[in-house]
Amino acid sequence: MKAIIETGGKQYYVEEGTVLYIEKLDVEKDSEVSFDKVLMANGVTGRPYVKGAKVVGKVVKHGKQKKVLVYKYNAKKKYRKMQGHRQPYTKVEITKISA
Repeated sequence: MKAIIETGGKQYYVEEGTVLYIEKLDVEKDSEVSFDKVLMANGVTGRPYVKGAKVVGKVVKHGKQKKVLVYKYNAKKKYRKMQGHRQPYTKVEITKISA
């Protein structure tokens, strides 16, 4: 089965066994998480979500992505600023899709 889910303001195309890196979720490692915002499940679309559809996944780990450097400056004003950012993520493996 295939599905499109929405989480963290983004949409993901998933199948059973797919590994996703999504925005950080407040759940423990090795626990199950279910996604109710299913936009498409096995070719059936909803408006905006498919009723009764659910995607279940297992949280594999939490972590932070690679550092992104942000550099700001104003020409001729002696203003320079460097800042780094590491976005937290949750690694989820999709285990079951039910429509």
